[in-house]
Amino acid sequence: MEQTRPALSPVPVVHLRGAVALLGRFPALAGVDLDIEARRIVLLRGANGAGKTTLLRTLAGLVPVAGGEAVVLGVDLVADPRAVRHRVGLLGHATGLYDELTVGDNVRFWARAAGADPADVERALTRLGLDGRLRTVAVGRLSAGQRRRTSLACLIARRPELWLLDEPHAGLDQEGRDLVDTLVREAVAAGATVVLSSHELDRSLQLADSVITVAGGVVRPDPSPAPGANDGDAR
Repeated sequence: MEQTRPALSPVPVVHLRGAVALLGRFPALAGVDLDIEARRIVLLRGANGAGKTTLLRTLAGLVPVAGGEAVVLGVDLVADPRAVRHRVGLLGHATGLYDELTVGDNVRFWARAAGADPADVERALTRLGLDGRLRTVAVGRLSAGQRRRTSLACLIARRPELWLLDEPHAGLDQEGRDLVDTLVREAVAAGATVVLSSHELDRSLQLADSVITVAGGVVRPDPSPAPGANDGDAR
């Protein structure tokens, strides 16, 4: 899918220093230090409850930062987390889809919210195999895999600068999982940055440039590069 390449930022896409995020009174992120450069694929790994989903939602501006520094795409999340939301794409466990709307209407809704063109909607539907009869089917009637494809179409139609993917391969067949990997690589080649969490480590390790372990609400870089890592921008 053709995409316009955003200008590369001279500063990290993600910059966190001592970032704290609370869920209720519980510190789901307990002082995170993290820098992510542009056009990288970063894998988050860790046990359930380690804070991976909270970290992704924090980067999307959906979980308030209660302390420390948090800058994403040049936006200060402490001062104005809403300002970054139209520039990031979050694919989470909750699809964010409206069951009563058709597949096409859902993709159009989310694309308009990000200021995307109608042509972006058509390309996304075609890319995810949703441009035939399925585009007129209400989301509430879809299988889990079809719903996942619809969520992915909503994401790519918005052309986010930062992709935040929480278990992106879940609910998809082999063809769908391969397509996710292809879409991620295409997005990075077009200038986007991707942070993903996945339990499919064999697959995700081959995809990622670097690995970060999340444990107890803090992060630490993996001492060895991911098998899929490349030097520079050659990919």
